[in-house]
Amino acid sequence: MIQSSRLHNATRPDAEERVRRVEILISNLLRAGVLFSLALVFTGTILSFLHHPTYMASPMELERLTKPGAAFPHTIAEVIQDTLDLQGQGIVAMGLLLLIATPVLRVAVSIFAFVYQEDRMYTLITTVVLILLLLSFVLGKTE
Repeated sequence: MIQSSRLHNATRPDAEERVRRVEILISNLLRAGVLFSLALVFTGTILSFLHHPTYMASPMELERLTKPGAAFPHTIAEVIQDTLDLQGQGIVAMGLLLLIATPVLRVAVSIFAFVYQEDRMYTLITTVVLILLLLSFVLGKTE
């Protein structure tokens, strides 16, 4: 009986350490995603104003930038191309896409975390949540 109790106590700290590692990983992932997204949006905004100094001098030009659907890329391919071309609007759009993707990536990492923790129920639930999230992106429409 004493050996069984010792065995249980020996595995308990290991399980707690696994949970702690996973929580730190997820925390760092969220922090890095938000900070990198912020850096991209900031950089893209600065580049937009550097490439188009008239935005600061002319309200009409600034309105061209800020009206819905005016200056930003509309497809992922355009976002990637504009980012590679160092176009400010594309970099801002990339930052916003990263901000949207960060919590989705967190759900994906959580699946691996629950597998690592050997928690089958939460692995299944989190997998269903990820599938629903991805389906919402694929099937969702905007007008």
